[in-house]
Amino acid sequence: MTRANDDRAGFRIPPRESFWEGDDVSKPRGVATRKGMESIAQRVARIRKEKGVTQEEMARTLGVSQSIISEYERGELRLHGELLIQLARILSVSADEMLGLQPTADNGTLKNRRILRRIHEIDRLPKRDQEALLRTIDAFLAKSA
Repeated sequence: MTRANDDRAGFRIPPRESFWEGDDVSKPRGVATRKGMESIAQRVARIRKEKGVTQEEMARTLGVSQSIISEYERGELRLHGELLIQLARILSVSADEMLGLQPTADNGTLKNRRILRRIHEIDRLPKRDQEALLRTIDAFLAKSA
């Protein structure tokens, strides 16, 4: 053993080349889900859709164009660490959920994305406007029941 390949405890550190043996970095990777293998790009698109966020809304929040979001979701651009953190915050999920290390919590997510988008928009309104809107909705629901 050469001194360059030894650490202080006397263990042999393998040469750098051996770390990459047989590792095909161009091979597609993903996480097994109930729907099969899902890449991180597919997972970002799925979570975004489940949360009712459009590509345009996400792009506006990130300060990029909609086509960039599309390229990320198709896997044409790689997601870097800081972007993953930003996406997790925007979509209100953990980074582990974005990476597929934990399943995404359903939390009774609405299936109608149009209604879900409206709820997100309402959530951004001032508290006073939210209360007025909720009174209107309550009155409408009471009348139709």
